[in-house]
Amino acid sequence: MNKYRSHNCNELNINDIDKSISISGWINRKRDHGNLLFLDLRDHYGITQCVIDNSKIEILNLIENLRVESVVKIIGKVVKREIETINSELKTGEIEIAIDTVEVLSDAEELPMPVFGEANYPEDIRLKYRFLDARREGLHKNIQLRSDVIAFIRELMTKAGFLEMQTPILTASSPEGARDYLVPSRIHPGKFYALPQAPQQFKQLIMAAGFDKYFQIAHVFETRMLELIEVLENSINLIWKCHLLNKMMFLMLLNLYFKKYLKNFLIKELVKVHSLALHMPTQ
Repeated sequence: MNKYRSHNCNELNINDIDKSISISGWINRKRDHGNLLFLDLRDHYGITQCVIDNSKIEILNLIENLRVESVVKIIGKVVKREIETINSELKTGEIEIAIDTVEVLSDAEELPMPVFGEANYPEDIRLKYRFLDARREGLHKNIQLRSDVIAFIRELMTKAGFLEMQTPILTASSPEGARDYLVPSRIHPGKFYALPQAPQQFKQLIMAAGFDKYFQIAHVFETRMLELIEVLENSINLIWKCHLLNKMMFLMLLNLYFKKYLKNFLIKELVKVHSLALHMPTQ
């Protein structure tokens, strides 16, 4: 058994009433109602509301003195919320934890930017304190979604018989029209690696080597100016190539993949995913 938690912060529900449990996470926010103190505990999976009354004055004082984003372990009993306090937006919205003990795992300092809420902070502040920015609900969900989409693509393409391939991210500089993005060599002073200006050559090499079909989750790099500071950004593209594939077979395959992608990630609320009208210019 995990010594820090028996459950995640989105697991508990009405079926767990009267169970003694332990959960750990960040203090998302606190609400003082006089004789009651409410605490929302957050981990990667979700939020659970915890409550303590003024009969446990030592624990109450301890929690009052903790800043938000402190990490605590809470042991308590699962109790049912009053009907008027049920939060239908949370998976744990029908229950709360009556706190018995609190263990401080990490006491937070004053925060340069809040995690709770989606206040629009300047991008340079968000980049400087990226570890806090990535805890915020919107960005945190986007990072999770990116991981889910990549895992979905890998499973779908592998089942269809595609091999996953990788091509070099850095190579020798070549004379092309665009400006090079250079990375100095540590071993060879005065020499540089560069982002490939003709990455298609590596992909053609794979097809010329006789592999029937492959896909690549490729990293794409680009630079942009952020308040006179050059920033290297990284995004991902899905690249796939096949041998001996005509236009109709390609459209059928693409249509199938897009329908599955939309059904899994973009329109889960819809009962039916309609066929996509995909058009390609004739050669």
